[in-house]
Amino acid sequence: MMRHALLAAATIAIASPLAAQTGGAPFTVQETGQGFATLDEAVGSIRMGRGTILIQPGTYRECTVQTGGDITFKAVQPGRVTFEGAPCEGKAIFVLRGTNSTVDGIIFRGVRVPDGNGAGIRTEMGNLSVVNSMFLDSQEGILGGEPTGQRITIDRSTFSGLGTCDDAPDCAHAIYLANQGSVTITRSRFERGTGGHYVKLRVPNVRIVDNSFDDTGGAKTNYMIDLPEGGTGVIAENSFVQGRNKENWTGLIVVAAENRTYRSTGLRVEGNDARLAPGETRSPAFVASYSRDQLAIGANRLGQGVRKFETR
Repeated sequence: MMRHALLAAATIAIASPLAAQTGGAPFTVQETGQGFATLDEAVGSIRMGRGTILIQPGTYRECTVQTGGDITFKAVQPGRVTFEGAPCEGKAIFVLRGTNSTVDGIIFRGVRVPDGNGAGIRTEMGNLSVVNSMFLDSQEGILGGEPTGQRITIDRSTFSGLGTCDDAPDCAHAIYLANQGSVTITRSRFERGTGGHYVKLRVPNVRIVDNSFDDTGGAKTNYMIDLPEGGTGVIAENSFVQGRNKENWTGLIVVAAENRTYRSTGLRVEGNDARLAPGETRSPAFVASYSRDQLAIGANRLGQGVRKFETR
């Protein structure tokens, strides 16, 4: 099982002829070779088409709004491209309204807005794939969704220092997504939460597999995984460590605490490892369900003080 989300250095690729062609521009559309001084100009050049924007190493204080098309935002050197602060529309650094969006190898840091929901990525339309990226020290990591069969996948990414219930009236979370399709989160790391939940999903289908949730450094945090309106799918092969500084410590995985919008029958929870941080004496439920549906809770490795299940 993966315990840490690593940025894959093996994918580094610097094409010197292309750099010469574009005059060393920080943003280049791979398909045309055209370079741009700002990310928003590069996005605007693709319009409703399809393209990959290659981003040179650096720290950028700018943002973009994708209004259409199928766009991949790709760091030339993963882990060396950082977008810091400077959200668009008072929402996020990337505001995405295309048919498809892919974010690869990019760091988002220090996003704050007055309503408490400043995010690295705000998805408002189209499918989204995030890989090999980091979301650090912001109010929110990834936020949004749309009432369609939208597909969102997050893989090999890190979420650290995120969430707040002090700035946002309804709390902000490391990941907060809602759609009528699915959300898949794999091989990613969640740590050092600063409020809210680590993962909150209002979706009918989830796949949360092979992730690490380390709450030992968390402050004012709530659940590790919250499915507030129910949902089915699989939560498997994850590791959980519940910290001591909790705002709500009663459950690690909580199902249908607000509504029973989606059926939870057959939600499979198995092969996970859940423990308490040293010094934590309270006894949370590993799975707490408000749903009347029959969940499929299999074998999980639970440390001392972690109760298997409770229904409310």
